[in-house]
Amino acid sequence: MARMRDVVAAMVALGLFLFALGLISTLRYHQRSRDRERRSLKESGRTVVAEIPTKEGLELFVCDKAYYYWGERAVPRDDVRLVRVLINGSPLVSYTTRRHDDEDGGDSGSFADRPEGIAHDRWDVLLRSSAGDVMVECGSVRERISQELARAVFDAVRTDMERRDAALPAQQQDDLATTPVR
Repeated sequence: MARMRDVVAAMVALGLFLFALGLISTLRYHQRSRDRERRSLKESGRTVVAEIPTKEGLELFVCDKAYYYWGERAVPRDDVRLVRVLINGSPLVSYTTRRHDDEDGGDSGSFADRPEGIAHDRWDVLLRSSAGDVMVECGSVRERISQELARAVFDAVRTDMERRDAALPAQQQDDLATTPVR
């Protein structure tokens, strides 16, 4: 009886060991494929801003010198007029470029940290350009992960917009400063 129990225990242990090996090899395979994808993006001059979990897997928000890429959508960096963080669909913070005077989104300040009450909030980042809106869905992953993803995307786009605004010729900045609010 004890011998049979030992055989069953050994079989269960072997099964668990083989199952663990299968998990390890699967994880390693996915890690290698992500590494290959990152390497090819880097070779093509693109930078990964954020890895965002979606239903299909990890989606990358990337940029190069001319475009932001989210999924199959490419948004020209110079054409982004507004970037806005949405929490459960409501605007939390936004930045509007001074290069285009047709947007009234306004600058609502900085991205404040919200450590409490964010366990299941949905975080998204809206990019508005003349070609239309692109919603970067950062999700509702627990423990502030979605908030950090939204922050990374928002900060990268806003920093680029601020840099482009600062590069405006002095005359154009003066014209924008005196343009009446609509």
